[in-house]
Amino acid sequence: MIIAAAQFLPVPGDIEANAARMAGLVTEAAGRGAGLVVFPELALTHYDLDLIAADPLGMTVTEDDARLAPVREACRATGVAAVVNAAGRACGDGPRPAISSFVIGPDGALVTRYDKIHLFGDEKALFAPGTTEGRFTLGGIRFALATCFDNSFPEVPARAAADGCRVYLASSFHGAAERVARYAQQARDHGLHVLLANGLGTGNAPAGCGLSGAWLPSGERVAAAAEWTGTGPGDGAELVLTDVRDRITLMADPAVAAIPVEECGEPLVDVRTAAPALRVAENRHDALGNFAFLREGVLQRLLAAQESLPDGLRLQFVEGYRPPGLQRHYFEEYVDELRAAHPHWDAARLHRAASRYVSPPEIAPHSAGGAVDLTLVTAEGDEVDMGTPINASPEESDGACYTAAPDLTPAARAHRRVLNAALTAAGLVNYPTEWWHWSYGDRYWALATGAEHALYGPMERDGQ
Repeated sequence: MIIAAAQFLPVPGDIEANAARMAGLVTEAAGRGAGLVVFPELALTHYDLDLIAADPLGMTVTEDDARLAPVREACRATGVAAVVNAAGRACGDGPRPAISSFVIGPDGALVTRYDKIHLFGDEKALFAPGTTEGRFTLGGIRFALATCFDNSFPEVPARAAADGCRVYLASSFHGAAERVARYAQQARDHGLHVLLANGLGTGNAPAGCGLSGAWLPSGERVAAAAEWTGTGPGDGAELVLTDVRDRITLMADPAVAAIPVEECGEPLVDVRTAAPALRVAENRHDALGNFAFLREGVLQRLLAAQESLPDGLRLQFVEGYRPPGLQRHYFEEYVDELRAAHPHWDAARLHRAASRYVSPPEIAPHSAGGAVDLTLVTAEGDEVDMGTPINASPEESDGACYTAAPDLTPAARAHRRVLNAALTAAGLVNYPTEWWHWSYGDRYWALATGAEHALYGPMERDGQ
């Protein structure tokens, strides 16, 4: 996944204008392959505490605020998520607003809200501090949220790393390059990929200096925006992008295997007879027809997803159930290929690398009947451009098999967005290294959705 930090000079107090500007930056980021855009602290109004204090109702927003509609629509239209930082109206009966990060998902719906915990200076008289950590999962990556002064407390990124977060998103309004430079140590100390969206312009604090950027877990800075000097035309808008695909939670991650299974006993059904409306790829065969079986609950969700597709498009089922023995064979075969290509890799690295493309057999979603490989076709059955063929490995496709891969054609990106929207709405989750692999009820689904346990465990088909 490519993620982006956006910096621009907001129009003080003009929420409608700033939301429209954010929507434009989301659309621009999508065109450059990004799947997530982060905005600076209080970017919806500009960092001007006096302005917010003078009109606490007009300068604060709720998660469903109509003035955020352009951002929600841009997210929905592009399939990109956004972190919008604003003065958030108090939840419940609280008397004061918060400095809030609203995470808007690729479907335009709210994913989560994080309220800044550590307030600075004059903020304490105007805002209420938050009480819960900011966390969300997108594209198989667990993200942490922090806002400006939060980042002065080492325990904040430490807790994020301890919670399994791989990427740390900071919405800030720093006035000095020296302060921005500290994010390198934060990344290095906690093994986090850090993305900073920093504000521009004068406010109650020293002028926001820009310099939004990204740091690898090694502390190396890999992306940087310009420093804002208060001169020059335009609003200083700039996007900085960084690739966090290596922070995806892979099937080999111990967190996946740690998910307990409470087998629900749901049967496997043959999609060819149970769902004649679902097109099955004609070139898929095995002697026992295992490929065409799927848990009943997964099939019902596929049919619901197909109903939501735009006119002229249908799902094409390619593979569902895979017996555990066959899964083990596929996994070991791919490990052997990687070992031949990388003889210096140890067993742990081979195991992890193989799980980008083939699931370890002990937790494989296909062997639980909870996973399906599928694509989009036209109403006539013709395949559409998805960027790669199904089952293209990371090596064969140069990484284009990753769902959020950059440098796809506009058509492929649009088709993946349609597929993602339909299947996500139906309750399935994607394995982010394979755009075609979706599952429900398995361990990876449980980890991605926060479910306490998986519904489906590995099983053998009756009669085999």
